[in-house]
Amino acid sequence: MQKRTLGNSGLEVSAIGLGCMGMSQSYGPPKDTGEMTTVLRGAVERGVTFFDTAEVYGPFINEELVGPALAPVRDQVVIATKFGFDIAADGSRSGGLNSRPEHIRQVAEASLKRLRTDVIDLFYQHRVDPAVPIEDVAGAVGKLIAEGKVKHFGLSEAGAKTIRRAHAVTPMTALQSEYSIWWRPLEAEILPTLEELGIGLVPYSPLGRGYLTGKIDAATTFGASDFRAALPRFSPEALKTNQALIDLLAKIAADLHATPAQIALAWLLAQKPWIAPIPGTTRLDRLEENIGAATLALTPADLRKIDDAAAAIEIEGGRYPEQLEKMTER
Repeated sequence: MQKRTLGNSGLEVSAIGLGCMGMSQSYGPPKDTGEMTTVLRGAVERGVTFFDTAEVYGPFINEELVGPALAPVRDQVVIATKFGFDIAADGSRSGGLNSRPEHIRQVAEASLKRLRTDVIDLFYQHRVDPAVPIEDVAGAVGKLIAEGKVKHFGLSEAGAKTIRRAHAVTPMTALQSEYSIWWRPLEAEILPTLEELGIGLVPYSPLGRGYLTGKIDAATTFGASDFRAALPRFSPEALKTNQALIDLLAKIAADLHATPAQIALAWLLAQKPWIAPIPGTTRLDRLEENIGAATLALTPADLRKIDDAAAAIEIEGGRYPEQLEKMTER
């Protein structure tokens, strides 16, 4: 597996990481612990060194899965987790944001225990908390770094101004935000900001929550525990309209003897050398397919062809319901 360095931080990760959220929530009931442990360790065997989790995934149970699964290979991997929500001790979640410095420290201590480790490699603020100055957030993580409990600081779904303010207090290693061939608002202001400041980008949902694999169409239905059922972009009408993008990826994939998912990931990798996407999966065959994108080199002509064709396709449907979209910054 090729390696990449996130910005100027020196943090080296596999070019393609593994997003672990779907093992515990959002895409149906939590998966079997033994089966997911096999996937996690299989990922390491195949060269993946970058794993993404969060206390809120479950809540708690995703960290409780990832930590023990990776404990035998802890010195070979980078584990990222996140803080920023109010969660009760019993796992119930108020839904409110909470990035007060004392809460950040509490989350760090609890995550360290669940992850079976003595240091968090990359600690993200999950969502910007308008009630807490970002300077206070950055300062709190900076103290944890000074104490050796955290190695690197990141934000998720933050706007350019917030990134600059946070970075001025505690240098950021990475921004985690949604970015893919069908979600590209970051390109206008945020990508140039990251490049200027030497901050890496970790795109989540690089396969459009499974849509860019070509395995979903207007006839696809989602169960009650699959959060895509509530997303405007996954309504039958939107899926039908957006099929044009899938047809484009499928055509290019056929020409290059690849899969649509591999084209979508290779396109992301080709944007900047400091981008490391974290597609999620619960299956080893899908993991191997995703990893294959790291060896797929798109030429400048391929990239122009993709961008020109994609620019002519108008994507329908918001990525989140309105109340969740309000938690992101641009």
